[in-house]
Amino acid sequence: MDDLVERIFAAAHERAQQDCLPYFGAVTPSDAYAVIKSAPKARLIDVRTRPEWDYVGHVPESSLLEWNVYPDGRRNPEFLAQLQLQAPDPDAPVFFLCRSGQRSDGAARMAAAAGYSKAFNVLEGFEGEKDAHGQRGTLGGWRKAGLPWVQG
Repeated sequence: MDDLVERIFAAAHERAQQDCLPYFGAVTPSDAYAVIKSAPKARLIDVRTRPEWDYVGHVPESSLLEWNVYPDGRRNPEFLAQLQLQAPDPDAPVFFLCRSGQRSDGAARMAAAAGYSKAFNVLEGFEGEKDAHGQRGTLGGWRKAGLPWVQG
């Protein structure tokens, strides 16, 4: 692992300890992208719904794994089994991404409880928080950071 990845892991783990998070760490979108590009076994799991993935956009290197099932919004009962298929190495870094960082926090918690030693929440998510006008995409997130994404 290179020095950049080591520094990102250290900062992410320190953030998790400060915030009493039960998973390895929390990272910015830019840091998640840097690790994904540097660590071949790293996985980016997008936990939004299929319509969000299709219509809002998604990260090309990511895998879709709904945390809540569309359209009824119930928790995905197959989440952990599906995660084990998409990210079979529990010691490899697994980054969870959602719209704003809330569902991905839940996914990182579940992954850590299931034995994923390097589960991460991607802070700010894909779109970030709402601004004063109630719109996303201006206050943070993957897209605002100018990282690669596709739509449709």
